[in-house]
Amino acid sequence: MRHLAKAIAVGLFAASTAQAQVLNFEGINSVYPSDDYANINGFYNGGTSSQGTSGVNFGIEFSTNALAACLNTVGNPCSNGSRGGVGNANSQRGGLAFLQGAQTSMNRAAGFTIGFSFFYAAFTSGGSFTVWSGLNGTGTNLGSLALGTTPSTCGAQFDAPFCPFVAAGLAFAGTASSVTFAGAANQIVFDDVTFGSVTPDSPPSVVPEPATAALTAGGLLLLGGVARRRRAKA
Repeated sequence: MRHLAKAIAVGLFAASTAQAQVLNFEGINSVYPSDDYANINGFYNGGTSSQGTSGVNFGIEFSTNALAACLNTVGNPCSNGSRGGVGNANSQRGGLAFLQGAQTSMNRAAGFTIGFSFFYAAFTSGGSFTVWSGLNGTGTNLGSLALGTTPSTCGAQFDAPFCPFVAAGLAFAGTASSVTFAGAANQIVFDDVTFGSVTPDSPPSVVPEPATAALTAGGLLLLGGVARRRRAKA
C-alpha cells in the first residue's frame, strides 16, 4: 500500500510539474538591465527569442510583434525607463509588451480551460483581453474583459510611472486556444500570465490541466479501492 501510494504521488507530481503554465517573461532578454526589447518568438515553444535565449517549451507561440520589455527595479533602470517591476524578485525584470499595432496575441494549440489571468500596468490608457476558442484570435469569443488604467504609486526609486502592476482575470467555459491583448502600443504591459486560474500566480507554481486533474482523481479512487479491499480481507 505504501509503495503504491508513493508511486502514485511521484507520478502525480511529475505530471503536474510538466503542466505548469505560468509565463513570467524572465530571461527573454539576454542581459539585465537590457538596452532593448527582445522579440519573444519561440521562447516558450521550443525555440529562442530574437536574442537567442530559450525558455521552457510550453507549446505557446506569440505573434511577431510580441516583445519582452525590460522592467526597472531599484538601482537597475532599463533603456525604456518607463515601467517598474515590483513584488516577486523572480518575476519583476521582464514583461509582455508591443510597440506596433493595436494588439498582440499568443496561441496554445493544446488548449487550456477554466480561467486566464495576469498582472498588468497601463498608466495613460487602458486596454482589453479576449480568450478565443480558435488559434490567432479566431473562433468563439469565450470571454473578454476591459482593462482600465492603473495607478502610478511606486515612487521615484523605480523611475517608472507604469508601476505597480495590478491583477486581472476571468473564468470561461469551453476550451481556449488563443488570447489577444489589446491596447495602445507601448502603453500597456503584462506579466505572470497564468493559465487555468482567474487569479494570476506569482511566484509561478503548478497549474494542472484537466488531464492532470483526472489523473489525480483516478489515483485517489485507486487508493480508496485498495484500502477498502484490505479492510474487507481483515
